[in-house]
Amino acid sequence: MNQIDLKGRVAVITGGAQGIGYAAAERMLASGAAVVLWDVDAARLDQAKAALRTLGLVSTAVVELTNEADVTAATTEAVTLHGRIDILVNNAGITGGNATTWELAPDVWRRVIEVNLVGPYLTCRAVVPQMVKQHYGRIVNIASVAGKEGNPNASHYSASKAGLIALTKSLSKELATKGVLVNAVSPAAAKTAIFDSMTEQHIAFMLSKIPMARFLEVGEAAAMIAWLASEECSFSTGAVFDLSGGRATY
Repeated sequence: MNQIDLKGRVAVITGGAQGIGYAAAERMLASGAAVVLWDVDAARLDQAKAALRTLGLVSTAVVELTNEADVTAATTEAVTLHGRIDILVNNAGITGGNATTWELAPDVWRRVIEVNLVGPYLTCRAVVPQMVKQHYGRIVNIASVAGKEGNPNASHYSASKAGLIALTKSLSKELATKGVLVNAVSPAAAKTAIFDSMTEQHIAFMLSKIPMARFLEVGEAAAMIAWLASEECSFSTGAVFDLSGGRATY
């Protein structure tokens, strides 16, 4: 494992109790950062903290990311505890199951948009002023190759991730001269708990689209995220970094 220097940095990771978020927390702790995990699942947060605290400084907060008051309170708590927030990883997301667009219930469609797009907007809205104040920040948004291509039977998820890519590009331009860089990664599927809400047919479809004929490993995603969150990443902003095993074509 290459050593990435995050010593003295403070990272907030949403959806950090499992999957790619948890792997990113492991990698950042190994690189010297203090990590703050935000998640809606209190039990999983406790488990994650217990497992990770041997690696470094870990704190947690139960946060409903679609609730502005929750996000604001958690941001204030993190700054009070650590004095700063250097890194924000917008990782939390849901799939909302699989169905054709006309068969998806409106409340399901809206919930996916709320969690996957409105949530990152609210976290950025809360955290960016602190980053601007300290003249330094790195934001990494976890999008998806589905946001580029549009997966069938997942219009809600695809639309939310396309929106997150656009948010990344807009916010990066607003912050380009303020020391705060904003990038996204667009993974192909990684075999995590998010698979539990997908049909076997959809999982097989996703695998069939990957030329490497395997799913992404969460550690591979964590390595890319950690570099994008580092000071070494100094001239990339508004970019989308593919982790697709050859699937992405642009």
